[in-house]
Amino acid sequence: MMSGGYTSIDNQKVSGSVPAVSDPAQVTVKFTDSSLQTFPPSGAQGKISGGTQPPRDADDTFSRPGGGSDEPQGSGWFRTFTVAAYKPYFDVDTSDVLDRLKESLFPFRGTFTEKTATNPDLYGPFWICTTLIFVAASIGTFVTYIAHKLKKKEWDYDINLVTWSAGVFYGYVTVVPLALYVILKYFSAPSSLVQLFCLYGYSLFVFIPALCLSVVPLEIFRWVIAGVAGFMSATFVALNLKAHIKSAGERWFLIVASIFLLQLALAVVLKLYLFTVTV
Repeated sequence: MMSGGYTSIDNQKVSGSVPAVSDPAQVTVKFTDSSLQTFPPSGAQGKISGGTQPPRDADDTFSRPGGGSDEPQGSGWFRTFTVAAYKPYFDVDTSDVLDRLKESLFPFRGTFTEKTATNPDLYGPFWICTTLIFVAASIGTFVTYIAHKLKKKEWDYDINLVTWSAGVFYGYVTVVPLALYVILKYFSAPSSLVQLFCLYGYSLFVFIPALCLSVVPLEIFRWVIAGVAGFMSATFVALNLKAHIKSAGERWFLIVASIFLLQLALAVVLKLYLFTVTV
């Protein structure tokens, strides 16, 4: 039935169309399936897979968080100035530090570098140097105080003892390994800088009990203690570096001898300044 140019449709449900309405002014509208696709597409298309993902660097070694950490990592050379770059060198257990301290007291074994090759630490060297500064200042102050009191002389605290000790221990364990690192690299026998810091740091541990024994008011005894401590420390460093430095060629003996004598020189300096009491 036609009315005003429009066709009326019976009130029934037709598949794929809108239900009929009673108002003849309305036009029947039919919706068809859309051909639009979802974005982003679920699968990769074309030759480039994952085209909707942002581009990645060719080398993301420093952009990936290490060890499952969510902390942002630096990239390239700037990573040296981040805390995360040094965290692995302080990740040691108490048992590891104790074993390395015991190893430093047996210098003739020469197995320290082998045991720490895969996991050198800076935790032990830092606290050894810090303890040495405290022990040197406290023992030195106590010994000079007793010596002045026994002779009934006025005693004044020497603050320079702390600053001098800090400069000697921190400076020695930093400058000497750096210099040795450059020398070994020059002779084509490069070594890990962190491992050199670790070796020299633990080599100073023997001076802690030596300083404690310096309270005995006998000059000859103090010389013996300083000499034994220096010899043990020098032997510990020289024997642990001997096998590695042999690859430097014919001059390896001169390098090892210089390392040994330099460590003995440190013991002499400590004896003259810390083991000697003047009133």
